[in-house]
Amino acid sequence: MEEIILYFLGELEKNNNREWFQKNKPLYEDAKKAFESFINSLIPGIARFDSSVKFVEAKDCTFRIFRDVRFAKDKSPYKNNFGAWITKNGRKSSGPGYYFHVQPGECFISGGIHMPDPETLKKIRQEIFYNVVELKRIMADRSFKKYFTGIDEWDKQKLPPRDYPKDFEEIDLLKNRSYTITHPVDKKMVESEKFSEYVLKVWQTMYPYNRFLARAVES
Repeated sequence: MEEIILYFLGELEKNNNREWFQKNKPLYEDAKKAFESFINSLIPGIARFDSSVKFVEAKDCTFRIFRDVRFAKDKSPYKNNFGAWITKNGRKSSGPGYYFHVQPGECFISGGIHMPDPETLKKIRQEIFYNVVELKRIMADRSFKKYFTGIDEWDKQKLPPRDYPKDFEEIDLLKNRSYTITHPVDKKMVESEKFSEYVLKVWQTMYPYNRFLARAVES
């Protein structure tokens, strides 16, 4: 990954205000261009194992750096990260995809489905209920476990969802409201010449999981 991306984000973290941002807008534009170029370089690699993304472009996947502060306690006007959600419909897609996130001191590779609407969530839970053995087999695969510990638990309800038997052996899997999986990356790897190759390897390992979710959503 180009050094200018990390440099800009590091400076922004120390100077998160409009005056500094406007003064350094050329730096932002260069960093944004470098980030989008990085994402565009990854998309053909993803398309080799998931053809659904072959026509998408980075500009459709990259999130804006401007924060919505209307209801936030933190009034900092800018995000201190770059992020891209790569799916066949770009960042606004409700289906499974591939997420990349970079900020000072934190970089991660992620995917799955983030905060689905109620109807989509219902479909995912039904798919898991009827095909839980398949899902567990995907997540028990050695290559999967090399990068992921399981479904992220940051968005989980306390009680089991209605309409499912309480004695369902894998009821805990149905408590999730989001079905993302995440792999953190250290700074040494981010700065490595093989970083792009590494990101694609993680996403390729994720593909069977995304395929399972895609089948649920499209059913």
